[in-house]
Amino acid sequence: MGWQEGIVRPVSLDGLGQRYRRYRLADPEAEEAMAGSLRRWGQLSPVVACVRDEQLELLDGFKRWTAARQVSELPSLSVRVLEVDEPTAKSAILGLNREQRPARELEEAWIVQALVRDDGMTQVEAAHLLGRHKSWVCRRLAFLERLSVAVKEDLRLGLMGPSLARQLTRLPAGNQEAVLALVRRETLTAQEVSGVIDLLQGAGVAQAAFVLAQPRAALAQAQGMPTALRDPRLSRAGNWLAKYLTQALEALVRVEHWLRTPNERELRATDREILQPLLARAGDEARGVAELVLGPDLQREKMS
Repeated sequence: MGWQEGIVRPVSLDGLGQRYRRYRLADPEAEEAMAGSLRRWGQLSPVVACVRDEQLELLDGFKRWTAARQVSELPSLSVRVLEVDEPTAKSAILGLNREQRPARELEEAWIVQALVRDDGMTQVEAAHLLGRHKSWVCRRLAFLERLSVAVKEDLRLGLMGPSLARQLTRLPAGNQEAVLALVRRETLTAQEVSGVIDLLQGAGVAQAAFVLAQPRAALAQAQGMPTALRDPRLSRAGNWLAKYLTQALEALVRVEHWLRTPNERELRATDREILQPLLARAGDEARGVAELVLGPDLQREKMS
């Protein structure tokens, strides 16, 4: 149907229900800006609603409704009332926003799940109603249904972002909360989260326990695993230093593994004589860097 159909009439703010608001994410900053616009210009376009159980329920305009409650001069809003069934009402929530602020992936997933699970539509029917391909519907449905209940609630409340949620869908629901707690405790970067999940997939009990207890150490030990480019806990200078210290440590670890590998350690006595000054210099440089970073007193305390 055309979303511009329907009768437009004024309705008091208290006369507009919020049952469909659960399919939209709140945006306090945008609501504050909208309140300023309403004070200056008034309402420029009608909100959209439908009738459910003899009550007008908003489909589009939740931001304007919230902002209007902050403007004493606006006790009512101009409302376009659509005559639609339940599935079409849900599809209108997405359709009405395509030319304004497009629905986010999470909001799309909520609508798809409601159409398929609550309204009993097939994925093909939902795709046709929303003007999308079946694969799009399948991806949105999987996005929610592979998440644990607790993770979905955090997602709904805005305590985590959709990108992290997509990463967590790679894990069984029973492991997602542990990884989410780990991400928050260690302030892992997106790259580190991806690496940790890669390590957990197929890991044994002992391996998984080590990854969850020491994620960065586990990532460092994994061959070919990319290291974090930035640690949010560090300053710009701290991140620069951490980057090059990590590269130096990785080089030393590779050398140690090579020396410990059978049939590879074939150094001659003359090799050791030539290499000894390089090893001594490496040790001196390491101590010098430690002293510059930690200070001479703390460096000696750490080394003792």
